[in-house]
Amino acid sequence: MTKSKPITTSPADGLTPTLARNIDAIMNRRRESQRTASAQERAAAAISKFAGSMVFVYIHLALYAFWIVANLGWIPGVAPWDPSLVILAMEASVEAIFLSTFVLINQNRMAAEDDLRADLDLQVSLLTEHETTRLITMVEAIAAKLEVSIEASEDLKELKKDVAPEAVLDRIEAKTEE
Repeated sequence: MTKSKPITTSPADGLTPTLARNIDAIMNRRRESQRTASAQERAAAAISKFAGSMVFVYIHLALYAFWIVANLGWIPGVAPWDPSLVILAMEASVEAIFLSTFVLINQNRMAAEDDLRADLDLQVSLLTEHETTRLITMVEAIAAKLEVSIEASEDLKELKKDVAPEAVLDRIEAKTEE
């Protein structure tokens, strides 16, 4: 992975150096992922991108319109080569098969990237929850040391407990199966 240069931000940017660094790290990771993609993955992504463009629509509109008009005999000097339009239908079907395959390949790659981002989100959330739990415990200890009374509620006791991600996932899976 390539190293990024230090980030300098100004208050006018509206970004803190940490936020700017995080954005750069995410964009660098995305570029690295694209750079390390296999030739087949890059080809599928390029074809999917082109097939999802208006240029693709315009090219097909022109080609199919010409094909149909020419094979209906409406263009003088051009002999129909597919008067029943069977060849056109077959070509469109084969093209649809390949295009849908390229789109599925691209979606699979994107889903794998989404899974990685979801894992990162989960890790950050778990770390944040753990840090918050520790902060609550520390604030409670400070309050006790300073003899500041804290309302001892069930919520506070519950907030001081770490979350077990396995238990949460088990519960979600159990509820999903119901």
